[in-house]
Parts: sequence; structure tokens; C-alpha cells
Amino acid sequence: MPRQCYAALARSLYFSPLNQPPDGKRMKQDNILVIGANGQIGSVLTAALREVYGTYRVLATDIRPPLQESGPFEILDACQGEALDQLVHRQSITQIYHLAAILSASGEQDPLRAWNVNMTSLLNVLEIARQRHVAKVYFPSSIAVFGREARPVNTPQYEVLIPETVYGISKVAGENWANYYYRKYGLDVRSLRYPGIIGYQSMPGGGTTDYAVEIYHYAVQKRPYTCFLRADTALPMLYMPDAIRATLELMEAPANRLSVRIGYNLAGMTFTPAEIAHSIRQYLPDFSITYRPDYRQAIADSWPSSIDDSLARRDWGWRPQYDLDAMTKDMLLHLEQHYHLHGTTTEDR
Repeated sequence: MPRQCYAALARSLYFSPLNQPPDGKRMKQDNILVIGANGQIGSVLTAALREVYGTYRVLATDIRPPLQESGPFEILDACQGEALDQLVHRQSITQIYHLAAILSASGEQDPLRAWNVNMTSLLNVLEIARQRHVAKVYFPSSIAVFGREARPVNTPQYEVLIPETVYGISKVAGENWANYYYRKYGLDVRSLRYPGIIGYQSMPGGGTTDYAVEIYHYAVQKRPYTCFLRADTALPMLYMPDAIRATLELMEAPANRLSVRIGYNLAGMTFTPAEIAHSIRQYLPDFSITYRPDYRQAIADSWPSSIDDSLARRDWGWRPQYDLDAMTKDMLLHLEQHYHLHGTTTEDR
């Protein structure tokens, strides 16, 4: 197995899917492994999976303990192939959701480490899933697979992929490895090209679209926000509830309905920093924003402004439910509760 990428912590909690307390309702009988469960998407997806499969059927893992445990958890560095293999075998894992990765902006600070972590962990997951006969694997991709050569508006599913970040390069390679394992070994690997993901549940972790989460936190706390992108930078975005629902719907779709075995294009909405600020001012009229583009502007400029997700709509019925204003209202409401604030007007609109 490949050498480890970084040292894992020693602490772990043993989890046995065969010795679990009964759930109050009938659940699906799969044993789910979530890798990278502490991340922005992983933390929310883990909770959603536990709603579907039962708390003790979903094992969360990460390289550090969670801030708050809500079910079975183990320390795991997916770059350590032997440790991952032992866990998959010991827990009789039937599905793996591999969410661990170093994201676009963070990856540019140390490109070789980002490549090593992202690719070693994925190849470990794919090979162990093949050897252990895991039924399904989920591997998230990203709009970072596209570069400036791609059609920038309504970017189609099968477009030229020349990414400009090591994160995007690793996602292109990962999509091709996923497709290879499907075609050569029959491993059922499924993937979505996430746009920017916005959610109130956790802070983002080093992506180019992080501003679209941070801006709400600043607004609710009545703090001015300095955006690291230009006011007119249009990017595809998706609200977290839609992202989680899309992931679950894809993984539940019959295999014979899926025509794409790289990453499905996925779209929700497109907006600019100026437009999200305007949406916030419908509820918080005094919110102020300034613009100070940094190195992330060049990354954003290489990405599409809108995505054609017609194949996802056709194959498994994908439809987003949130637009910008609906997302803003929901984000502000939840963040007001998070910060224990009162007196804003989201409940009245």
C-alpha cells in the first residue's frame, strides 16, 4: 500500500455493525463509511446518511476527532492503506463516501502535498473497495475540473478539462480512475461535480467559493465584509440541502439509469458577490461589503459561470429547490439562531 501522507492520531472508537442498539424505525441494511466526515460537506452528509440508514450503520472517520460526536467515529488517515483495509474488512463496509481532500485555494499553497493526499487516498479507497467487494463508492468531483479553455456559460457535461489548480487536476484524474474501476472491474463508483457549496452548519475549508459562506456570518454579526473576489465574479453555487439531496439521490438511483461514470455536472444557481450582497440587504439593509481580490480571483476566473446539468436531470431526476433569495433567508435564519441574535427581519419576509 502507498505510504501514509501524514500521521494519523492514535485515538479511535471501535464500532461493530453487528452489535448495535435497535433504531426506532426500519432502516436500510448497509454499513456506511464516511471518510472526511468533519468537513463542510462530510459533517452534514453524515447526519443525513444516519437519518436514512440509522446512526449505528454509519461510521464517521477523519484525521482528527469531531468537535461534537453524534455517533460512531474512528480516527482514520485514508492515505494509510492498511488501516483503511482493516477498517473496511472489520466493519463489513458496503458503501464508502470518500470526501477527504485538500481543496482548491489551500492546495495552491502546497501543490505536491495536495496531489499526494488527494490521489493516494482515492486510489486506496478504489483498490480496497474492489478487493473487499464494496457495493458502492461515492467520490465528489468539482467544477474545478474546468479551465479557461472550457465553454464558460452553460458548460456541457463532456467539455475539455484543462484545470488550473492542483485540486482540479486531482479531480480530473480521480474521475478517470473512477471510470476505469467501473469499466475494468465493475466497481460502482458515482460522482458529482459540485459547484460552490453554501451551508450554515460548518465553515468552509480552503475553497475559492468560501466567500459565499463567510459573507453570511459577517452579515449576521453586523460586521463589514471584505470579499477576495471582484464584485462581478459570477460562479455556479448550490445550497447545502440541495447538495446533500443530490448526493443521496444519485447514490440511490438504479445503476442502469446512470449514463455518466465520471462526475455528473450539477447546478443550482449562479450569482456574483454583488448579487449576494444585494440579497442580504433585503433583510439587513446596513450590510456593507468591499472588494479586495487576491490570488483566488485567478482561480475563479478559470471556472465556468454556469453549468449544464441536463444529464443529471434526465438520468436521475435532479432538480434544485433553492434559489439565491430562498437560500439567503434560510442562511440568515439559522445563523441568527447560531449566534443567538434577535431583532432581524428574516421571519417576516
